[in-house]
Amino acid sequence: MTGDASSVRTALTRGGRTFRPAQSSPPIRQVLADRRELVATARERAQSPFQTLRHYSGTTPGKLIIICAILFLGCLSTGLYASTVLEDRTQTLQRLIDRTEPLAEAAQVLYSSLSIADASANAAFISGGLETPDLRQRYSDALATAGSSLILATGTSSEPGPGMAQNATERALSSDLDTLSTSIPVYSGLIETARTNNRLGNPVGSAYLGQASSLMQDKILPAAQRLYERRSMAIADPQHSLTRPPWTVYVPLLLLLTAMVLTSRYLARRTRRRFNLGLVAAIGALTLGTVWLLASGLMSVAATSNARTDGADPLRELTAARILTQQARSAETLALIRRGDQGGLERTFAATTARIDGIVDDVRTSEETGSVSAEQLDSVSSALAEWKRTDAGVRRYIQTGNFDRARQLTVGDGLNSSARAYTAVDAALVDAITTARTSFRDDINTAQRVLGFTGTGILLLSVLAAIAIVGGLVPRIREYR
Repeated sequence: MTGDASSVRTALTRGGRTFRPAQSSPPIRQVLADRRELVATARERAQSPFQTLRHYSGTTPGKLIIICAILFLGCLSTGLYASTVLEDRTQTLQRLIDRTEPLAEAAQVLYSSLSIADASANAAFISGGLETPDLRQRYSDALATAGSSLILATGTSSEPGPGMAQNATERALSSDLDTLSTSIPVYSGLIETARTNNRLGNPVGSAYLGQASSLMQDKILPAAQRLYERRSMAIADPQHSLTRPPWTVYVPLLLLLTAMVLTSRYLARRTRRRFNLGLVAAIGALTLGTVWLLASGLMSVAATSNARTDGADPLRELTAARILTQQARSAETLALIRRGDQGGLERTFAATTARIDGIVDDVRTSEETGSVSAEQLDSVSSALAEWKRTDAGVRRYIQTGNFDRARQLTVGDGLNSSARAYTAVDAALVDAITTARTSFRDDINTAQRVLGFTGTGILLLSVLAAIAIVGGLVPRIREYR
């Protein structure tokens, strides 16, 4: 061991020169291992783009790129969403005016025409022998109008809706339409048979007329009334959503505007520039779109609300009053045919006319500033009061057995006839219904026109805002290269 140390010292001092070995020098194996580890780490970092992106996103240009992408996509998605929502509202308004309301009107005309045809047929039978040309023409016109209204009221299907409830509605609607399409020809045939026997003086004519009237009252008219109620509900249902502002569009627009303002402040602190022209242009475009939407949306909501309060609601009430008018007239004419049921028919007439009075009073209360004028409602009330008076006279003649005089007052055209009074009530109701319907259609048209181009305008302004954002932020990002 001593010899080895002596030889080392000798070797280090050989030739008169001293050689000092390196202190704490790592072995070659450790050096190679460290190099391999460094190479592996470099390769791992080069193969992990997420790490690179994570590191880059923490820098100022990375943050600007992320903000630019978020605002760009936010503008496009908000514009597309707003355009879709507003277009749906516009199409709903268009369907209301082009399809839903005409279907309800056709269903109302169908019911009224069937009632008029039944009352005319009863009046023709009451007159005895050969009916007058006016009664015959009135019956024929009413039946023809009912046929054309049935075709219009059929449509294709009700408005789209979800699930089993919609299927049940479709089945019920189809059932009522089948009832009407198959029963009206049967009713017409029974009336013709009753008319022929009545002309020949055969007593069996009253039996055919009674069968036809029962078919009308028990089967045809209830189906027509259910059809009208369903068509009327198709008007009321969309209006509940259309009378509310499109809040789901306002919220993303306001959030996007807030994000743009915060981005502008961030750029002002980072770049020492007070304004960014691209962001200013984007904020201006989106603000213009928001104000446009706010104005047109509120105007459309106001017009739709007016359409409901001044049009749809009184229209539904007055139509119900006209249906009750037809029912009261049927009870009045049947009183001369079914002479054994005077008490029941009289109570029916009194109850229906009382309900008409109540409906007119309700409409008068709610329509103080509405479309239907007080003069129109006063005309209905005065004509109804006259009808009640003439019907009371008819009842007195029936109770005393003077059926000829009762018949003259029921189907005649004299000054004190109930037929004239009934015609006045029906005409006054038709006038009020026409006014309410015109108001409804005008308001819906206004709502549709106001909202018509808003969706397209919002989309275009959102696209311009997205382009302006890119044009304003990209130059700031390139400054960091």
